[in-house]
Amino acid sequence: MIFALDSAWLAQVSSPIIACVRVDQSTAMPGLSKPFAPQGSCQSGTALFVARGTRRLLRRLNFSTVTELPLLSGRRADIVALAMDASILIVEIKSSAADFRADAKWRDYRAHCDRLFFAIPETVPIEIMPEDAGLILADAFGAEILRQAPEHRMAAATRRAVLMRFAHAAAHRLHRLSDPEVLAGGD
Repeated sequence: MIFALDSAWLAQVSSPIIACVRVDQSTAMPGLSKPFAPQGSCQSGTALFVARGTRRLLRRLNFSTVTELPLLSGRRADIVALAMDASILIVEIKSSAADFRADAKWRDYRAHCDRLFFAIPETVPIEIMPEDAGLILADAFGAEILRQAPEHRMAAATRRAVLMRFAHAAAHRLHRLSDPEVLAGGD
């Protein structure tokens, strides 16, 4: 069964990174459309495409992901990925060289993950990206790891806190999708 979803409703109940499905009434087959950004999202279309491709890569590598996850520091990580062994990755998306140069908050993410990556489109020069972080090249359809991130295991108490935030965000988002009238109380 294929559902056509109202974009205003999606803006209220979905996570910031979703690929909308446009229903072709003649064949009832979903088509690929540009990613949907809810109201108030400051991510560019390029960043949304990079996020989609990066999440596809991480899923193939058996990670579960949550986007726009609030961290203990008050920062919000673009993508947090969780492995079966409880390893946690944070992926910071940079859609342009100017985006990278204007933002130094990514250094704060190291305390909340075991490995830190940047995900960029092919238009961002690789040479400007920090050597002490992993690097992912992505587009709307997939991604490739160009450089593995060095491991820096986080403290057990921090791991527990990030895992709890991840679990609560995922559960609240799923609940909002199945029951849009619920007031989930945030991520």
